Amino acid sequence: MEAQPPIVPLDEANRRLVAEVHPPDWVNPEPADRYDLVVIGAGTGGLVSAAIGAAVGARVALVERHLMGGDCLNTGCVPSKAVLRAARAWAGARAAADRFGGPPVAGEGDFGAVMARMRGLRADISEVDGAERFRSLGVDVFFGQARFTSARAVDVDGAALRFRRAILAAGGRPALPPIPGLAEAEPHTSDTIFGLTERPERLVVLGAGPIGCELAQAFARLGSRVTLVNRSDRVLSKEEPEAAEIVRRALERDGVVFRGGRRVLRVERGAEGTTLVCGTGGGEERIAGDALLVALGRTPNVEGLDLAAAGVEMGPEGVATDERLRTTNRAIYAVGDIASRLQFTHAADAQARLAIRNALFFGRGKKSRLVIPRATYTSPEVAAVGRTSGRADGDGAMESVTVPLADVDRARLDGEEEGFVRVHLAPGKDRILGATIVAEHAGELISQVTQALATGTGLSALGDMVYPYPTVAEALRKAADARRRDKLTPRARRMLEIFLAVTRRLP
Repeated sequence: MEAQPPIVPLDEANRRLVAEVHPPDWVNPEPADRYDLVVIGAGTGGLVSAAIGAAVGARVALVERHLMGGDCLNTGCVPSKAVLRAARAWAGARAAADRFGGPPVAGEGDFGAVMARMRGLRADISEVDGAERFRSLGVDVFFGQARFTSARAVDVDGAALRFRRAILAAGGRPALPPIPGLAEAEPHTSDTIFGLTERPERLVVLGAGPIGCELAQAFARLGSRVTLVNRSDRVLSKEEPEAAEIVRRALERDGVVFRGGRRVLRVERGAEGTTLVCGTGGGEERIAGDALLVALGRTPNVEGLDLAAAGVEMGPEGVATDERLRTTNRAIYAVGDIASRLQFTHAADAQARLAIRNALFFGRGKKSRLVIPRATYTSPEVAAVGRTSGRADGDGAMESVTVPLADVDRARLDGEEEGFVRVHLAPGKDRILGATIVAEHAGELISQVTQALATGTGLSALGDMVYPYPTVAEALRKAADARRRDKLTPRARRMLEIFLAVTRRLP
């Protein structure tokens, strides 16, 4: 079983956090004879499952071995976005004089205050995910390691929990690849980086996916000298190349040194700090820092569960599930990071809502029908939904409409015109297949496209909407207008010209 990282520093805010999400004096309840639903894991997927189950009258048990709230509250969305917002404010203050005639800013700022603010906000939010709240909802909350003892029973530190249905929502954790010397170097991951109280002077970030890019930019803006190392020669390799290139330029403007095309051969610790020894194709390169952050994806938390005792099998994305989110034991469902490549809080939430309907009420909802957007919260943000590259449908063809933010008045007025809105469409049709948005608040803008994609609303309908002026969302109307112009064939234009010529003679 993987050891859980300690909660540090143990200040007033973190004491409040722990009091909510794993109270030190908590006493597990006496188990019921049989539960309608046992939920393993109290991250987003587990909390949503338990809350809905209790709300509809089911007898629910919720099991958590560490901290309720899971990755999102404790080590993911909440702390990271608090730190990113502070870093954006710092960057804006430094740029205000040159960009907007603002007052000059000097000094390094207070990194400790940034982290203290984050811890305080996290503690404030934690009550919603806390043990007392869920007990008040009628959920039996158990702290301890869950272990299946049969197809319909779980042991939690000696207590037997029998169930009609169960939902596995044990989440995932940062992956550490088997690089020689890496484990011995005791690198930071997203599980530990938010425990820092002092800013690292030199930070090396290994991995240029969303987490790596977000935190590399944030720490650079907060004053660290950051080197971002990646095996690929580009950042955000799952996003459209043009979007990734805009982010790379933004990172470098903020002082991040990007070292792409590097394969880490080994990690060394010595007088110069922690050093990555990388192969570059032409020899070796040494990249040293005072701290190392590894951001190379996640691995599912299955250790200690004894899935074999329940007849639950693993697949390429973690626990294997069918379209209804059932595991190979049809009484057990799985949601979130433990069973999906879509490792987002909102994906776990959506899957939990689907799993509850299917598990308790004989629903037939399919996970493939969920429309799940994604967002990377760099500055600018990158958000995408649906098809963005590669095969679109059928023969793989798709048509795209791109509106540069430089053509959008609000973006120009804000001085944030580097980016674009790109909508992908079925060839010759109005049907939206997907979209990519690169903008300061792309994560907000993508929701409108997500709704259109989920409901089958075409691009022309988005263009017919009235948008407040000036807003960046107007780019969607501009995309619809551009599509209409593209579809106006020479023959159609000629017919319209004839019609207007005739009507000019009318009184």
